[in-house]
Amino acid sequence: MSLSPDLQHRIETILNTHPVVLFMKGTKQQPRCGFSAGAVEALGSVTDTFFDVDVLSDPELREGIKAFGNWPTIPQLYVKGELIGGADIISELSNAGELHRLLGQPAPDRTPPRLVISERAAEAIRDGMDETEGDALHLSIDAQYRARFMLKPSSGHEIVAQAGGITVLFDLASARRADGLEIDWIETVQGAGLVLKNPNRPEGVKAITVHDLADRLRKASVQVIDVRPAHARTLAPFAGTSHILEGRLPELLALPKDLPLAFLCHHGISSRSAAEHFVAQGFTNVMNVEGGIDAWSLEVDASVPRY
Repeated sequence: MSLSPDLQHRIETILNTHPVVLFMKGTKQQPRCGFSAGAVEALGSVTDTFFDVDVLSDPELREGIKAFGNWPTIPQLYVKGELIGGADIISELSNAGELHRLLGQPAPDRTPPRLVISERAAEAIRDGMDETEGDALHLSIDAQYRARFMLKPSSGHEIVAQAGGITVLFDLASARRADGLEIDWIETVQGAGLVLKNPNRPEGVKAITVHDLADRLRKASVQVIDVRPAHARTLAPFAGTSHILEGRLPELLALPKDLPLAFLCHHGISSRSAAEHFVAQGFTNVMNVEGGIDAWSLEVDASVPRY
């Protein structure tokens, strides 16, 4: 594809306006492919002040950016107008500390995380590794604190931790999330396997009653996200609503991750699903209003219509 002058100008304007630009599939709040998610993870561990461009919303730009930098895949990272590379290069530079230097950030903390590996877990890990040669044990922990073990060669940029006679390799972000991690081996009637206890993992969705919600609203210590559709909100308006979910998910996912959020629906069912989605996106203070607006009408404010 050849670039039209208008498209070339549009891309150059983006790069001249923003010093750090990630062309990706989806947005940094909602990546829509694994490679874009990985790029956001690696870049976000260095800086949160990068500009993201969703190429899926602009087919002309999606193809044009490939021709602009002669790079065939998405995502693509540009720093001060210069193409840095795609997902693998972003991750490699981040783990090597080179991305910090490029972005003018302090050198990363490479202190190995503290680990506890039980004897039974160490034995099971050694048994599994006896079948491989030349591979090292890597442990990745993503932003949602999902852990994944992998056996693969070392790149030389990993952070190395040891416990129970086992050597474990981490990328930079995973190392910080793994500090204090306990790894054990359990056997139950359902089967046997490694179990990880991570003290850094955020608490999941907390259930609160409508009386708890009323108290928090009086103290202005929570923001309420109403997940109901428009017709339900019209039938029974809730005066304490801070945000409407319908049609506004991207802007809500951009809220501070530690903001206290309470999710409200009709009976507390769809609100729980919405709350769990926000926890999966890294929010750490998420509540679900049990019983929903119906319980609020019955127990707190009878002037709110039931439906």
